[in-house]
Order: sequence, then C-alpha cells, then structure tokens
Amino acid sequence: MDSVHKHLEFLQVTITRMGSNSFLLKGWSVTLVATLFALSFENSNQLSTLLALVPAIMFWGLDGYFLWQERRFRIVYDIVRKKRNEEIDYSMHYPEIEEHDKGWLASVFSKTLFAFHGFLVLTILTVYLIERCTYGA
Repeated sequence: MDSVHKHLEFLQVTITRMGSNSFLLKGWSVTLVATLFALSFENSNQLSTLLALVPAIMFWGLDGYFLWQERRFRIVYDIVRKKRNEEIDYSMHYPEIEEHDKGWLASVFSKTLFAFHGFLVLTILTVYLIERCTYGA
C-alpha cells in the first residue's frame, strides 16, 4: 500500500472515532436527562429537572468539540489526498487547517448539534415550566 493511502487510512480511522464519540455523547446525554426527569417526577422536585440542564449543556459543548476536531481532520484528509507519495510524513498537523477552521463555537452551534441539543435543552425547560405550573412555585 502506498504512503498516501496509508496516511488517509489513519486519518479516516481518527475521523470515524470522532463520529463515534459524538454518537455516544448524544446517547449519554439523552439517558442522563431521562434519568433526572424520572427522579424529578418521582420526588416532585423541580430542581432535579433544572439540574438536567447541566449535563445537557456540558454534553452539547463536548459534542461540539468532537465535531470541531472531526472537521479539522477532514481538512487534513483533503490536504493529504492531494499529496504525492514522497511528500507523506504521516503528520496529523498542518498549519493550513487554521485558514479553513471555523472554530469550536461554530461547531457547537452547527445546524445538526443545535437541532439535537437545542431540542433537548428546550425539552428540559418545557418540562420544568409544566412542573412549575402543576406543582406550584
């Protein structure tokens, strides 16, 4: 196997791992929020519902980090695929990334993450308001 293909394979494994991490974070986020909801309903404790915001927002930020890294490695992938065999040094860092990098915050508020995690946060706030109206302040 030539050097370009081997380097691309290394990069693809890293990109796949970032995607897998993102998927696992979404699962953990939903599971943890659902667990906190169950506890809040069982104890009629509105604070437990609001407490669900903490992991939801933390997982949102972490998910954004993995998406940001995945995007950066996709840029590296694109750079490496254009190289010749002799130019391959198996580096994972290229200064050219910086000119295309939109940053972590742009990843956090990407359409897909905003839709998923934003909906989760909105659900938490809605449940909190329903509990507040049902059980009182």
